[in-house]
Amino acid sequence: MSDLRSTYNIQTAVLSFQEELERLKVQAIMGWPKEFRNLEWYGLKNGMRVLEVGSGPGYITEQLLDSLPGSEITSLEIDRTLQAQAKERLKDVSSERLKFVESNIYQIDLPDESFDFVVARLIFLHLNNPIEAAQEIYRVLKPGGRLAIIDVDDGVFGAVNPDVPALHTVLMKISKVVAQHGGNRLIGRSLPRLLSESGYMNIDIDSVLQHSDVLGIEGFKQQFNLQRFVHFVEKGVISSEEFAQLQQAFEAINHSPEAYAMMNFITACGTKPL
Repeated sequence: MSDLRSTYNIQTAVLSFQEELERLKVQAIMGWPKEFRNLEWYGLKNGMRVLEVGSGPGYITEQLLDSLPGSEITSLEIDRTLQAQAKERLKDVSSERLKFVESNIYQIDLPDESFDFVVARLIFLHLNNPIEAAQEIYRVLKPGGRLAIIDVDDGVFGAVNPDVPALHTVLMKISKVVAQHGGNRLIGRSLPRLLSESGYMNIDIDSVLQHSDVLGIEGFKQQFNLQRFVHFVEKGVISSEEFAQLQQAFEAINHSPEAYAMMNFITACGTKPL
Protein backbone atom coordinates (compact mmCIF):
# COMPACT_ATOMS: atom_id res chain seq x y z
CA MET A 1 0.00 0.00 0.00
CA SER A 2 1.38 3.39 -1.01
CA ASP A 3 -0.37 6.66 -0.16
CA LEU A 4 0.52 10.19 0.90
CA ARG A 5 -0.84 9.34 4.36
CA SER A 6 0.90 5.99 4.64
CA THR A 7 4.48 5.20 5.65
CA TYR A 8 4.83 2.11 3.43
CA ASN A 9 5.99 2.25 -0.16
CA ILE A 10 7.45 -0.88 -1.73
CA GLN A 11 9.37 1.26 -4.24
CA THR A 12 11.44 2.73 -1.39
CA ALA A 13 11.68 -0.42 0.75
CA VAL A 14 15.18 -1.24 1.99
CA LEU A 15 15.09 -4.65 0.31
CA SER A 16 14.97 -5.07 -3.46
CA PHE A 17 11.51 -5.32 -5.01
CA GLN A 18 11.69 -9.10 -5.43
CA GLU A 19 13.19 -9.62 -1.96
CA GLU A 20 10.42 -7.53 -0.41
CA LEU A 21 7.78 -9.50 -2.30
CA GLU A 22 9.28 -12.75 -1.03
CA ARG A 23 9.39 -11.41 2.54
CA LEU A 24 5.73 -10.40 2.33
CA LYS A 25 4.81 -13.80 0.89
CA VAL A 26 6.52 -15.75 3.66
CA GLN A 27 5.10 -13.44 6.32
CA ALA A 28 1.58 -13.95 4.97
CA ILE A 29 1.63 -17.70 4.45
CA MET A 30 3.43 -19.03 7.52
CA GLY A 31 0.98 -17.62 10.04
CA TRP A 32 -2.23 -17.92 8.04
CA PRO A 33 -3.77 -21.07 9.62
CA LYS A 34 -3.75 -19.48 13.09
CA GLU A 35 -4.76 -16.06 11.79
CA PHE A 36 -7.70 -17.61 9.93
CA ARG A 37 -8.70 -19.51 13.07
CA ASN A 38 -8.90 -16.17 14.88
CA LEU A 39 -10.86 -14.59 12.05
CA GLU A 40 -13.37 -17.43 12.22
CA TRP A 41 -13.60 -16.92 15.98
CA TYR A 42 -14.38 -13.25 15.29
CA GLY A 43 -17.25 -14.33 13.04
CA LEU A 44 -15.81 -14.73 9.53
CA LYS A 45 -17.87 -17.35 7.69
CA ASN A 46 -17.88 -18.88 4.24
CA GLY A 47 -20.40 -17.15 2.00
CA MET A 48 -19.82 -13.67 3.41
CA ARG A 49 -18.95 -10.68 1.25
CA VAL A 50 -15.40 -9.91 2.36
CA LEU A 51 -13.25 -6.82 1.78
CA GLU A 52 -9.49 -6.98 2.22
CA VAL A 53 -7.98 -3.50 2.58
CA GLY A 54 -4.36 -2.82 1.68
CA SER A 55 -4.20 -6.18 -0.07
CA GLY A 56 -0.79 -5.58 -1.67
CA PRO A 57 0.50 -8.36 -3.94
CA GLY A 58 -2.42 -10.63 -3.09
CA TYR A 59 -0.89 -13.24 -0.81
CA ILE A 60 -3.61 -12.93 1.84
CA THR A 61 -6.22 -12.50 -0.90
CA GLU A 62 -5.20 -15.91 -2.21
CA GLN A 63 -5.52 -17.43 1.27
CA LEU A 64 -8.98 -15.91 1.73
CA LEU A 65 -10.12 -17.32 -1.61
CA ASP A 66 -8.89 -20.80 -0.68
CA SER A 67 -10.30 -20.67 2.86
CA LEU A 68 -13.70 -19.21 1.85
CA PRO A 69 -14.66 -21.01 -1.39
CA GLY A 70 -18.23 -19.64 -1.27
CA SER A 71 -17.34 -16.02 -0.60
CA GLU A 72 -16.90 -13.03 -2.87
CA ILE A 73 -13.62 -11.30 -2.05
CA THR A 74 -12.89 -7.67 -2.88
CA SER A 75 -9.23 -6.66 -2.91
CA LEU A 76 -8.58 -2.97 -2.17
CA GLU A 77 -5.12 -1.58 -2.97
CA ILE A 78 -3.93 1.86 -4.05
CA ASP A 79 -0.46 0.85 -5.32
CA ARG A 80 -0.83 -0.15 -8.99
CA THR A 81 2.43 -2.08 -9.02
CA LEU A 82 1.36 -4.26 -6.11
CA GLN A 83 -2.14 -4.73 -7.49
CA ALA A 84 -0.66 -5.76 -10.84
CA GLN A 85 1.25 -8.49 -9.01
CA ALA A 86 -1.99 -9.68 -7.40
CA LYS A 87 -3.91 -9.62 -10.68
CA GLU A 88 -1.24 -11.72 -12.38
CA ARG A 89 -1.10 -14.20 -9.48
CA LEU A 90 -4.88 -14.58 -9.33
CA LYS A 91 -5.68 -14.22 -13.03
CA ASP A 92 -7.47 -17.58 -13.15
CA VAL A 93 -9.97 -16.65 -10.44
CA SER A 94 -13.47 -15.82 -11.70
CA SER A 95 -14.53 -12.16 -11.58
CA GLU A 96 -17.64 -13.36 -9.74
CA ARG A 97 -15.42 -14.46 -6.86
CA LEU A 98 -12.75 -11.76 -6.89
CA LYS A 99 -12.95 -8.06 -7.58
CA PHE A 100 -10.02 -5.63 -7.61
CA VAL A 101 -10.49 -2.02 -6.55
CA GLU A 102 -7.75 0.59 -6.83
CA SER A 103 -8.66 3.02 -4.08
CA ASN A 104 -7.49 5.00 -1.07
CA ILE A 105 -8.37 3.49 2.31
CA TYR A 106 -9.51 6.94 3.46
CA GLN A 107 -11.93 7.29 0.53
CA ILE A 108 -12.97 3.79 -0.43
CA ASP A 109 -14.54 3.74 -3.88
CA LEU A 110 -17.31 1.34 -2.83
CA PRO A 111 -20.96 1.78 -1.77
CA ASP A 112 -22.22 2.11 1.79
CA GLU A 113 -23.09 -1.07 3.71
CA SER A 114 -21.61 -3.46 1.13
CA PHE A 115 -19.63 -5.98 3.21
CA ASP A 116 -20.14 -8.50 5.98
CA PHE A 117 -16.50 -8.59 7.05
CA VAL A 118 -13.35 -6.51 6.47
CA VAL A 119 -9.80 -7.80 6.98
CA ALA A 120 -6.99 -5.27 7.54
CA ARG A 121 -3.67 -7.05 7.89
CA LEU A 122 -0.50 -5.08 8.67
CA ILE A 123 -2.00 -1.88 7.31
CA PHE A 124 -2.92 0.27 10.28
CA LEU A 125 0.66 0.57 11.55
CA HIS A 126 1.45 2.51 8.37
CA LEU A 127 -1.47 4.96 8.49
CA ASN A 128 -1.10 8.60 9.49
CA ASN A 129 -4.79 8.79 10.40
CA PRO A 130 -5.98 5.31 11.47
CA ILE A 131 -9.26 6.57 12.97
CA GLU A 132 -10.28 8.14 9.66
CA ALA A 133 -9.52 4.81 7.93
CA ALA A 134 -11.50 2.80 10.50
CA GLN A 135 -14.46 5.16 10.10
CA GLU A 136 -14.36 4.82 6.31
CA ILE A 137 -14.34 1.02 6.68
CA TYR A 138 -17.30 1.42 9.05
CA ARG A 139 -19.17 3.13 6.23
CA VAL A 140 -18.83 0.20 3.81
CA LEU A 141 -19.72 -2.43 6.43
CA LYS A 142 -23.27 -3.68 6.69
CA PRO A 143 -24.95 -3.18 10.09
CA GLY A 144 -23.63 -6.05 12.21
CA GLY A 145 -20.57 -6.35 9.98
CA ARG A 146 -17.13 -6.67 11.49
CA LEU A 147 -13.66 -5.22 11.02
CA ALA A 148 -10.74 -7.46 12.00
CA ILE A 149 -7.29 -5.89 12.29
CA ILE A 150 -4.09 -7.95 12.36
CA ASP A 151 -1.09 -5.82 13.24
CA VAL A 152 2.11 -5.44 15.23
CA ASP A 153 3.29 -4.00 18.51
CA ASP A 154 7.07 -3.83 18.73
CA GLY A 155 6.83 -3.51 22.51
CA VAL A 156 5.69 -7.14 22.62
CA PHE A 157 7.49 -8.21 19.46
CA GLY A 158 8.43 -11.71 20.55
CA ALA A 159 11.72 -13.41 21.38
CA VAL A 160 14.83 -14.89 19.82
CA ASN A 161 17.40 -17.40 21.00
CA PRO A 162 20.28 -16.70 21.45
CA ASP A 163 19.03 -13.57 23.20
CA VAL A 164 19.82 -10.17 21.67
CA PRO A 165 20.00 -7.69 24.56
CA ALA A 166 19.84 -4.73 22.19
CA LEU A 167 16.81 -5.96 20.24
CA HIS A 168 14.17 -4.16 22.30
CA THR A 169 16.19 -0.92 22.21
CA VAL A 170 16.65 -1.22 18.45
CA LEU A 171 12.94 -1.82 17.86
CA MET A 172 12.00 1.16 20.03
CA LYS A 173 14.43 3.40 18.13
CA ILE A 174 12.98 2.30 14.80
CA SER A 175 9.44 2.74 16.13
CA LYS A 176 10.30 6.32 17.09
CA VAL A 177 11.54 7.09 13.56
CA VAL A 178 8.42 5.54 12.02
CA ALA A 179 6.25 7.61 14.38
CA GLN A 180 8.01 10.78 13.20
CA HIS A 181 6.79 9.93 9.68
CA GLY A 182 3.23 9.29 10.84
CA GLY A 183 3.22 5.53 11.37
CA ASN A 184 2.85 3.56 14.58
CA ARG A 185 4.72 0.30 15.18
CA LEU A 186 3.18 0.16 18.67
CA ILE A 187 -0.38 0.27 17.36
CA GLY A 188 -1.33 -3.19 18.64
CA ARG A 189 -1.95 -1.92 22.17
CA SER A 190 -4.16 0.90 20.84
CA LEU A 191 -6.49 -1.18 18.67
CA PRO A 192 -9.40 -1.54 21.16
CA ARG A 193 -9.47 2.22 21.76
CA LEU A 194 -9.12 2.92 18.03
CA LEU A 195 -12.11 0.71 17.25
CA SER A 196 -14.18 2.19 20.07
CA GLU A 197 -13.45 5.78 19.02
CA SER A 198 -14.41 4.87 15.44
CA GLY A 199 -17.89 3.71 16.49
CA TYR A 200 -17.46 -0.06 16.75
CA MET A 201 -18.85 -2.18 19.56
CA ASN A 202 -18.36 -5.73 20.95
CA ILE A 203 -14.60 -5.15 20.72
CA ASP A 204 -12.13 -7.93 21.42
CA ILE A 205 -8.35 -8.32 21.21
CA ASP A 206 -6.12 -11.37 21.06
CA SER A 207 -2.66 -12.48 20.00
CA VAL A 208 -1.32 -14.84 17.33
CA LEU A 209 2.10 -16.31 18.07
CA GLN A 210 4.36 -17.73 15.39
CA HIS A 211 7.24 -19.93 16.54
CA SER A 212 10.06 -21.30 14.41
CA ASP A 213 9.97 -24.68 16.19
CA VAL A 214 6.41 -25.08 14.91
CA LEU A 215 6.62 -23.35 11.53
CA GLY A 216 10.28 -23.87 10.63
CA ILE A 217 13.13 -21.40 10.78
CA GLU A 218 13.19 -20.47 7.08
CA GLY A 219 10.36 -17.97 7.25
CA PHE A 220 11.94 -16.18 10.19
CA LYS A 221 15.21 -15.75 8.31
CA GLN A 222 13.33 -13.46 5.91
CA GLN A 223 12.03 -11.30 8.75
CA PHE A 224 15.50 -10.95 10.32
CA ASN A 225 17.22 -10.04 7.04
CA LEU A 226 20.04 -7.69 8.06
CA GLN A 227 19.45 -5.48 5.04
CA ARG A 228 16.29 -4.27 6.76
CA PHE A 229 18.47 -2.69 9.48
CA VAL A 230 21.41 -1.35 7.44
CA HIS A 231 19.47 1.79 6.49
CA PHE A 232 18.98 2.64 10.18
CA VAL A 233 22.70 2.25 10.86
CA GLU A 234 23.53 4.56 7.97
CA LYS A 235 21.07 7.13 9.31
CA GLY A 236 22.53 6.91 12.81
CA VAL A 237 19.32 5.54 14.31
CA ILE A 238 21.00 2.42 15.67
CA SER A 239 24.64 2.10 16.65
CA SER A 240 27.28 -0.15 15.13
CA GLU A 241 27.40 -2.06 18.44
CA GLU A 242 23.65 -2.72 18.28
CA PHE A 243 23.95 -3.79 14.66
CA ALA A 244 26.75 -6.19 15.62
CA GLN A 245 24.36 -7.89 18.06
CA LEU A 246 21.78 -8.22 15.31
CA GLN A 247 24.43 -9.76 13.07
CA GLN A 248 25.22 -12.36 15.73
CA ALA A 249 21.54 -13.25 16.02
CA PHE A 250 21.18 -13.47 12.24
CA GLU A 251 24.16 -15.81 12.03
CA ALA A 252 22.73 -17.97 14.81
CA ILE A 253 19.32 -18.20 13.15
CA ASN A 254 21.00 -19.23 9.91
CA HIS A 255 23.48 -21.74 11.33
CA SER A 256 22.85 -22.75 14.96
CA PRO A 257 20.57 -25.73 15.76
CA GLU A 258 19.92 -24.07 19.13
CA ALA A 259 18.41 -20.96 17.56
CA TYR A 260 14.70 -20.21 17.52
CA ALA A 261 12.46 -17.20 17.07
CA MET A 262 8.95 -16.26 18.15
CA MET A 263 6.88 -13.41 16.70
CA ASN A 264 3.70 -11.91 18.09
CA PHE A 265 0.87 -10.44 16.01
CA ILE A 266 -2.01 -8.59 17.65
CA THR A 267 -5.55 -9.20 16.38
CA ALA A 268 -8.55 -7.05 17.24
CA CYS A 269 -12.13 -6.98 16.06
CA GLY A 270 -15.10 -4.62 16.32
CA THR A 271 -18.70 -4.78 15.12
CA LYS A 272 -20.75 -2.09 13.40
CA PRO A 273 -23.94 -1.71 15.47
CA LEU A 274 -27.23 -2.92 14.00
